[in-house]
Amino acid sequence: MGPKSLLLFGVISALAAGASPQSQEPVADTIHVEIDGLRNDKGRVACALYSSSDGFPKQADKAVARTAVSIADKKAACEFSGIAPGTYAISAFHDENGNGKLDTNFMGIPREGVGASNGAKGHFGPPKFDKAAFRFPGGRLELKITITYL
Repeated sequence: MGPKSLLLFGVISALAAGASPQSQEPVADTIHVEIDGLRNDKGRVACALYSSSDGFPKQADKAVARTAVSIADKKAACEFSGIAPGTYAISAFHDENGNGKLDTNFMGIPREGVGASNGAKGHFGPPKFDKAAFRFPGGRLELKITITYL
């Protein structure tokens, strides 16, 4: 074999071994949440991922991850990457006025749309973690939350 043949053989071997320049990193453990039921495209949707009932669903600072995303065509999508397998619950709300918090009336009833994983709803208060909880085995999990307005 000449030098050109050896070079070609080396390139083919490298490509066959998966060492191509376009090889992709493995997909991180991700929870992807489609949000629908929004009444308009104003503001953002805030989502929080909780690993326990501590703070769920109102205290986002106790969540293991949170994000706020834009809205298009009355829909949004929140995504949490690098999540370890476990039991979680997600809360979401439509921050229509963009002030970064869930606005409520004098009785504590939300003025903005709210939602939770598993379609969990509260009775005389917010939903309970146990009703919204789901098992995340790792990999990629697709969920859907429908926002409701009270």
